[in-house]
Amino acid sequence: MKPLEINEAKAPAKEILEGIKSKMGAVPNLFRVMANNPSLLSAYTKADETFRNDSGFTSQEQETILLSVAVFNGCTYCVAAHSFIAKNQSNVSEEVLKALRNEDKLPDVKLDALSKFAVSVAKERGYPTAGATSALKDVGYKDEHIAGIVTAVGMKTMSNYINHIAETEVDDMFAEFKWDK
Repeated sequence: MKPLEINEAKAPAKEILEGIKSKMGAVPNLFRVMANNPSLLSAYTKADETFRNDSGFTSQEQETILLSVAVFNGCTYCVAAHSFIAKNQSNVSEEVLKALRNEDKLPDVKLDALSKFAVSVAKERGYPTAGATSALKDVGYKDEHIAGIVTAVGMKTMSNYINHIAETEVDDMFAEFKWDK
């Protein structure tokens, strides 16, 4: 699947790519691949925006969820990108980042329960285990957080699957965080 340049994309994908370039200074390959179908790019960017702004999670919690699901799904592109975001924009510690990438127990009990629940939702296709659910609630998360995790799993499903199909090349900006399943 060919990553599109801005001038090759149809509306509204073209406008979305222009906005991404304006905000980031470049258009990561994920968005260029998604631009092949404006509905995918639009759905993903809107889900990402609402998850980031309205989910009730801190940026560290957001990256814990997104990286956990990307690792579970084996998405080499998203693991690299979310590792970059976790380290450079969300203040996720090196210890937590390493544990997430290696599917190890997280040193923070609350983040560990969050990660395990997100993976359980993805692994069990929307039927998380009772243990993962009770562990999540035991550390203080509520129903609003469970619904927010569903948003994250949905958006990671979109990005992970298109990256698998397109074999999306990891951008240079994320290269330091390349990861293999």
